[in-house]
Amino acid sequence: MSIIIRRIIVGLLATGLLMLSVVFIGGGIQWDRQQPPQLLATWGAKGTAPGQFNEPTGIAVTATEVFVSDARNARIQVFDRNGVFKRVIGRDVVARPMNLDVAGDKLYVADYFADVIHVFSLQGDHLQVLSPEDGLDSPGGVAARADGSVLIADTYGQRIVELAADGRLARSWSGQGAKAGQFSYPTDVALAADGSFYVADGYNDRIQQFDADGRFQRKWGGPFGMNIFGPFKGWFATVTSVAVGPDGQLVAADFYNDRLQVFSASGTFQSASLIDFSGPGHTEIAVDVDADGTIWSVNFAMHRVEQWSLAP
Repeated sequence: MSIIIRRIIVGLLATGLLMLSVVFIGGGIQWDRQQPPQLLATWGAKGTAPGQFNEPTGIAVTATEVFVSDARNARIQVFDRNGVFKRVIGRDVVARPMNLDVAGDKLYVADYFADVIHVFSLQGDHLQVLSPEDGLDSPGGVAARADGSVLIADTYGQRIVELAADGRLARSWSGQGAKAGQFSYPTDVALAADGSFYVADGYNDRIQQFDADGRFQRKWGGPFGMNIFGPFKGWFATVTSVAVGPDGQLVAADFYNDRLQVFSASGTFQSASLIDFSGPGHTEIAVDVDADGTIWSVNFAMHRVEQWSLAP
């Protein structure tokens, strides 16, 4: 497509004149296939006290507890599922915690400033530091398998790294670009029950899916790799976190569009939380889905945890 035509399309999108025709160039306008996620509860406010946050950036949920990356306070806070503060993890250990993962009895923390993955017990004991032989460059997300191996979104390294259970580099998927299997500042990774995985390909404004052997399967997001703002279903303005629900649904944090989007396991758009155009912007940055199918997110600009319904 020529640069002139591309600029015309962008201009029409910005003015809303192409709203009725974008369905033909990438499926951006679709009717919701499910009811949109409904906000059920919130807690938190800006500050440094227990239960307060300064720009939270990650969340992981178990059957009884909620773990939150309190990024600029350089700590992980732990709550019960009603938002009652319980304890702090990682004080004086983590520098800038980002997306989290809980696997078995361990908490995995991507540390954006320290360039490592921290491993803690769920009670807060610091167990291990993970990094490949060639190092990490500002990792944004991590997903751990039952065997102890991990997948890491190495954000500024422009790659996904797999470490074996003993911490050694097993393989990586690398290359900056917009082609299939390439990345532009990947921010998170999530595992499905069958061993396949999804990558939040941040600045490419898309999600990429790989099978259990690491082979590229599909990708979806905005047309032509453009960063487009607005209520376009299945398009992103920087996807910063992904999580797989118990029924295989994928939930993604669409950061600059201030919303969550829900997809089938193969990438079919299902629903999206409504954008609040009167809000502060830069809101939904991280997401997890618990065993009951409830969505949990952190709101970056409002410094809070949010709980959402997820339609079956």
